Amino acid sequence: MKITFYGQNSLAIEVSGKHIIIDPFITGNPLSKDKVDINALQADYILLTHAHMDHVLDAEAIARNTGAVIVSNYEIAMHYQEKGFKVHPMNHGGGWQFDFGHLKYVAAIHSSTFDDGTDGGFPGGFVIEGEHKNIYIAGDTALSMDMKLIPMRTKLDLAVLPIGDNFTMGVDDAIIASDFVECDKVLGVHYNTFGYIEIDSDAAKKKFYDAGKDLMLLDIGASIEL
Repeated sequence: MKITFYGQNSLAIEVSGKHIIIDPFITGNPLSKDKVDINALQADYILLTHAHMDHVLDAEAIARNTGAVIVSNYEIAMHYQEKGFKVHPMNHGGGWQFDFGHLKYVAAIHSSTFDDGTDGGFPGGFVIEGEHKNIYIAGDTALSMDMKLIPMRTKLDLAVLPIGDNFTMGVDDAIIASDFVECDKVLGVHYNTFGYIEIDSDAAKKKFYDAGKDLMLLDIGASIEL
């Protein structure tokens, strides 16, 4: 399983020969717009955690270029289905066996509205089980006791957690979240894109290290392999 970071909460995941894009916000991100060409991206699936612009901005363009299936909650899926895109609707607690592995849509605490005011349903995260590796993509969320449910079903190899604070968890809560999901290997997302979520990256890594955990902060376009 290969995971590539495209800034904010945007990731590309290669698993079982399939290409998954998570929360594509690239052309509007000042940190990534000149480094990532969305027209060159491969995608069989696009997973959307919620409807905010900084998570869905490039979903239509990538889906149009690739024919990818958009996977999200029911409201978001229907929003894109009405526009003619292929979708797979899900809801909290539900799972589905895709050709890349098993996907479960889990709870998140946040808001979720499209830029035009259209209802985006309730936000969520994803647990992906594929190629004998399991990852949790939290999406935008506060720290939540619901996170403790995840390791009851799935032993994680990686937790993708927001760390920028203000709109989501910050570093301190993300450390607690990693305890809740019982995963000490964390990929930080949703930080440094704009003023409200700028962090001291070295200080964040030290806090995780002091807690006996590994916080990875990838450069845009960089990848890790599980």
